[in-house]
Amino acid sequence: MIERLLPPTIQSRHSLEDKPESTLLPGEEDLIANAVPKRRAEFTTARWCAREAMGKLGVAPAPILRGERGAPIWPTGIVGSMTHCLGFRAAAVALSTDIAGVGIDAEVHDKLPEGVLDLVSLPSERTHLAQLSAGWPDVWWERLLFSAKESVYKVWFPQTGEWLGFEEAALTFSPESGTFTAALLRNGPFKTLHGKFLVEDGFVLTAIVLEHAPGQADRP
Repeated sequence: MIERLLPPTIQSRHSLEDKPESTLLPGEEDLIANAVPKRRAEFTTARWCAREAMGKLGVAPAPILRGERGAPIWPTGIVGSMTHCLGFRAAAVALSTDIAGVGIDAEVHDKLPEGVLDLVSLPSERTHLAQLSAGWPDVWWERLLFSAKESVYKVWFPQTGEWLGFEEAALTFSPESGTFTAALLRNGPFKTLHGKFLVEDGFVLTAIVLEHAPGQADRP
């Protein structure tokens, strides 16, 4: 499903179940040495998805370790993003010469827990969500907002190395086109990000692709 939100330059893989045959590579086991079985399964399957996607790019399997604030450390020359929620794991990767960054997120399509919306949204966004809910009542727009902000952060942090609070991005959705726009409310390398979303089979999926500025693609 996630591939429907991504251009051909980005390879992806998703799984609706954990993969018993998936294994961890050196260094990855240390990251979840004390994890409960559920966490271990989602961690391992997400990395299985990532290696499957990298294989489509002709990239050999490699450990995906964890850096500052838990961000994945991708092999040299690769940009990517991973996500997992109940019943869904996915990864999307691309060559850094093709794409500057990518952020994906998956959530179960359901109402946010009580009180969470106020923590992750701006007053203007809550007004926007109320309007969307009146026209498209079958969508949990608050969950979609949360997912889209997760995708924003997954693009922002690798570019800046800085935290981005939920209140530092203002989102608007276009239901007819399945797209959204994020206006960044702090100084940074970009002021606006554009993404796509999909609500299907009990999941909310969001994705943002950051293209290179003209003349700024990485060199091999």
